[in-house]
Amino acid sequence: MKLTIERAELLKALSHVQSVVERRNTIPILSNVKLAAEDGKLALTATDLDLAFIEAIDARVDVGGVTTAPALTLHDIVRKIPEGAQIDLTVTGEGQRLQVAAGRSRFTLSCLPAQDFPEIKDDNLPHRFKLSASDLKRLIDKTRFAVSTEETRYYLNGIYFHVADSDGGQVLRAVATDGHRLARVEMPAPAGAKGMPGVIVPRKTVNELRKLIDEFAGEISVGLSDSKIRFTFNDAVLSSKLIDGTFPDYGRVIPANNDKVAELDARLFADAVDRVSTISTDKTRAVKLTLNGNKLELSVTSPDNGAATDELAATYGGVPLEVGFNSRYLLDILAQIDGNMAQMLLADAASPTLLKDAEDEGALYVLMPMRV
Repeated sequence: MKLTIERAELLKALSHVQSVVERRNTIPILSNVKLAAEDGKLALTATDLDLAFIEAIDARVDVGGVTTAPALTLHDIVRKIPEGAQIDLTVTGEGQRLQVAAGRSRFTLSCLPAQDFPEIKDDNLPHRFKLSASDLKRLIDKTRFAVSTEETRYYLNGIYFHVADSDGGQVLRAVATDGHRLARVEMPAPAGAKGMPGVIVPRKTVNELRKLIDEFAGEISVGLSDSKIRFTFNDAVLSSKLIDGTFPDYGRVIPANNDKVAELDARLFADAVDRVSTISTDKTRAVKLTLNGNKLELSVTSPDNGAATDELAATYGGVPLEVGFNSRYLLDILAQIDGNMAQMLLADAASPTLLKDAEDEGALYVLMPMRV
């Protein structure tokens, strides 16, 4: 194999694939990136056996071939090569060495046989549809903060995507919860999504996908089965196993009869929560909200640091009510509200509270209260 490639193109692709590679591997080949060159393209592949990413980039291929090289080391080398450089990649010694050359710099890396590189097969994906990158970003951004990191409840370690019936027809819905808060966001179901199984996309896959589509503005093709999912865009393909578990019936925890409604300026509300929580020192970072008339009072009391209060205007016509929340959880939800006004629908101090963006009917959030 012998090829020449732009440093910027190679670095961008390597930064994508190396983030899939686990830092610690008991299987040496999983620390490597597969490099396959032919017909003016260099295809880079990385996998951790659950997740696989392939990206093809333009290159001047003099001699085609395939090998594998240490992903993190190769990424570091290319990152330190000066901008604008042309990089020569050459495989020597019957595929056992990869030479990296740029200007006067020369590096030689040990390779492992390409035939030992594992392959995730995802040919049988009966459900296929397309959605825009902006829609997928919205579904991810407004739910992933609520994904659980508790490994014992593995079925909560991802975002649950499924098609559901709504008042306006069928919707593609994304749901995440960690037991303390829940995020549910929906959009009109894309053509082809009808009949798809409900799938739980793992947290790592969600995070890698979100990074990859950050600068992408086109359509993304999605293919899935009961056990695998594939996202295709530009010259890149991300394939992943799905979490084999049953997502809980989240509809049971979404309150339907919260009759006490408060409307607040979302940014002012978030700023006030952030200010008073500075005093809190414990893990829960509890903040007490007192609704009385058209005002909201926020208060925090800490045995070590003292106390803090703040006040802001609210539109509220219910009876006076005190309720406590984890301030970090509350701020996570408020950060998802893009509109000017946040709506809080409450029942009492012990029941789940519903939060909505007054300007986005497709998103809702549930937050469990706490004693303060």
